[in-house]
Amino acid sequence: MPKLAAFPKAFMQELCREGTMKVSEWIELAVKLNIEGLEWYAGFLEMADETTWAGFRAQVEQHNKVIPMLCCSPDFTHPDADFRQREIEKQHHWIDMTYQLGGSYCRVLSGQRRPELTLEEGVELAAQCIESCLPYAQEKGITLILENHYKDDFWEFPEFAQKMDVFCALVDRVRHPNFGVNYDPSNAFLAGEDPLELLYRISDRIVTIHASDRYLIEGTIEDLRKEEDGAVGYARRLRHGEIGKGLNDYDAIFTELKRVGFDGWISIEDGVEGMEQLERSVAFLRSKMAQYWPVQPEL
Repeated sequence: MPKLAAFPKAFMQELCREGTMKVSEWIELAVKLNIEGLEWYAGFLEMADETTWAGFRAQVEQHNKVIPMLCCSPDFTHPDADFRQREIEKQHHWIDMTYQLGGSYCRVLSGQRRPELTLEEGVELAAQCIESCLPYAQEKGITLILENHYKDDFWEFPEFAQKMDVFCALVDRVRHPNFGVNYDPSNAFLAGEDPLELLYRISDRIVTIHASDRYLIEGTIEDLRKEEDGAVGYARRLRHGEIGKGLNDYDAIFTELKRVGFDGWISIEDGVEGMEQLERSVAFLRSKMAQYWPVQPEL
């Protein structure tokens, strides 16, 4: 049966930019939820000091939770080879971070969709960089997970492999036992595409899930796409919503995941309106998970 984790989407500025929230404070909030794990972010300010890593892991594990996956954002599509090499070195560092936190999954991305890049160039650069990181990941027992991403909170341009055909081309290119997909259904809407169509194309490669729901506070998806290029962070029209109340069809999603035998981690990206909202999202997903992966009675 899949396991449930949570990500501090509501507190990214406080944890990563302002320093007004301590990681230990997030831990103490999250461990009260009905979840098994806490998804980590490499950009927490306190993670810059490697001596903190063991303490954070211990604090999580003393509550009988784990840190299964690390969210980080390598930028592998930069035209400069020295820049890309530094990003590869960062990814190795994040693999070490995942390993020391006790995790099994470390995110990779393609990189930013720079205007000068062609499709072939971008896929080639991203694939080469990811493939160069895989032997080290395998050595550490870590699986690299490529997300169908929209845009890192602190990037200028959207994800190079945001579009389904580009993402699938990159997934098809990289074949390794320590490589898989982190599927986020909401991000497909931001590409103007159907998340279920993407799901059916890559469901056999999915090893982790970002559970989220999105809605637009004004305008249309097309309006969003027009304004996203060149603006740092997320578009103003976009909001994360309570899971089960947005655009995603979780019955269809879980039906397909069940069909392909998915039993990995589902990590919640929610709670932007507070912990009570996050608790409701946990309850919704728990109900759906029990429906599609019912616990078998002991004989």
